Amino acid sequence: MYVGDYIGRRALYTPDVLAVVDAGKVPHRAFTYSELNSRANRLANWLRDGAGVQHGDRVAMLAHNGVEYLDTFFACGKLGAVLAGLNWRLHWRELAQLIEKTRPKVLIYSDEFKPVVEQIAQHVQCVDHWLHIEGAGIANSRSFEKTLADSVLRPVTTERMTEEDIACLIFTGGTTGLPKAAQISHRMIAWNTLNTIIHDLQHGDVTVNTFPLFHTGGLLVYTLPLLILGGTVVLTRKFDAEQVLALLEDYAATIYAGVPTTYQMMTQAPNWADIDLSHLRFCTSGGAPLPVTLVERFRHEKGVAFKQGFGMSEFGPGVFALAPEDAVSKAGSIGRPNFFVDARVVDNHNQPLPPGQVGELVLRGPSRSSGYFDDPEASAAAVDDEGYFHTGDLAMMDEGHYFFIIDRKKDMYISGGENIYPTEIEQVIYRHPSVEMCAVVGIPDPKWGEVGKAFVVVKHGHSLTEDALLQHIRFHLAGYKVPRSVEFRDALPISAAGKILKRVLLGETAQPTSQEHPS
Repeated sequence: MYVGDYIGRRALYTPDVLAVVDAGKVPHRAFTYSELNSRANRLANWLRDGAGVQHGDRVAMLAHNGVEYLDTFFACGKLGAVLAGLNWRLHWRELAQLIEKTRPKVLIYSDEFKPVVEQIAQHVQCVDHWLHIEGAGIANSRSFEKTLADSVLRPVTTERMTEEDIACLIFTGGTTGLPKAAQISHRMIAWNTLNTIIHDLQHGDVTVNTFPLFHTGGLLVYTLPLLILGGTVVLTRKFDAEQVLALLEDYAATIYAGVPTTYQMMTQAPNWADIDLSHLRFCTSGGAPLPVTLVERFRHEKGVAFKQGFGMSEFGPGVFALAPEDAVSKAGSIGRPNFFVDARVVDNHNQPLPPGQVGELVLRGPSRSSGYFDDPEASAAAVDDEGYFHTGDLAMMDEGHYFFIIDRKKDMYISGGENIYPTEIEQVIYRHPSVEMCAVVGIPDPKWGEVGKAFVVVKHGHSLTEDALLQHIRFHLAGYKVPRSVEFRDALPISAAGKILKRVLLGETAQPTSQEHPS
């Protein structure tokens, strides 16, 4: 079995090396590659013999990060089954819809989500078996750990698997309706791992993973590539800035990946000043442009270099990388395409644009997903005749082949006939020394079509007025780009992956009264 059984291969090569630390458990639980392989074999045997899971069947998971998530992923890999990781932030009705769409035979869940699962169980018919992690579980549910203990320990292989078989489903953000399920093949995993090793990883690396494992950032950015390479992954249950800093120090982590909001939170943590981060070779930031002020603070106060990355559920996610030495001089850039990724910027007619012009970012290469589960129309629409995947991101490339994300197509708004890119405005707002977090959205306006509104969280101990912030923005940007209003908040809605949920902010805004448009 040359593909799929990643943990089996690692157990063969480095059985006694520390693979995973589950820091969500008290005390922490540590597992070697041999121990992880044994757990995956036990679960795979039960899934096959006890639950009837076969090649191509789905196994769903509704759980916080923990070793059980990786047990399930690796067990599915041995069977040729497909892991469907569910976003625990969704409403139970949304989850029920996703379950009905993907039709898993088994649902594994954390005890915390028992009330949600009880609702789901009353409304879906496809799930035959339920496994609970901790707690008592719903009626007819089995204990995850007891299932492992009672299952036989023998190797499981599915020899007819190929690199085009699907390993897992990663659900998209669902900003325009029910999330689509990107099909992640073993081919995609292999090429993404190669790209990640070329650009980021070394033997012996240690990382702390704070992204949810149902998200591409949690499973595919560093966790799986590093476990394939033979490194160590420390799992956190959920992101907690103080805990993450302590784990980075305690386990001498060499690499770490987050988003700008998580790095902001880390600098505000009570143990920030005392934590030693000298083992970190670099931090990677993705999801949104990283403010230069954060880059400089990590460098000056902790000696930590930053890389900017870019990826998505449907491609990579290792697509672009910006080297640490370019973090300041090329601030705002996502870098250059990774080794086995082809990228270009195209116009509305799908023609390549020269450097300096804004268009849609399109990508081609072997680390592209295999379309969307049970959605051939969306799958076909995402890829053009030349094999380029259309990202929906507005981008620009400079003469040095560095790429810049200008904004998401859906985030851009048009005010008085002018294209407005919220990311550009947010970068200026972050330059204000009193701003901890911000987001800019376009809201309806009867005169101008749309106008900007800024949502801002002020740093603890600082004060800031709307007029002062708007003057700051006007100093840096043309008048038509300046938001029409500012709303100060104690916090902004954050996704499980640490991104600001602009769709939530948009849903909370009321239509403003039209004012004179700035010139």
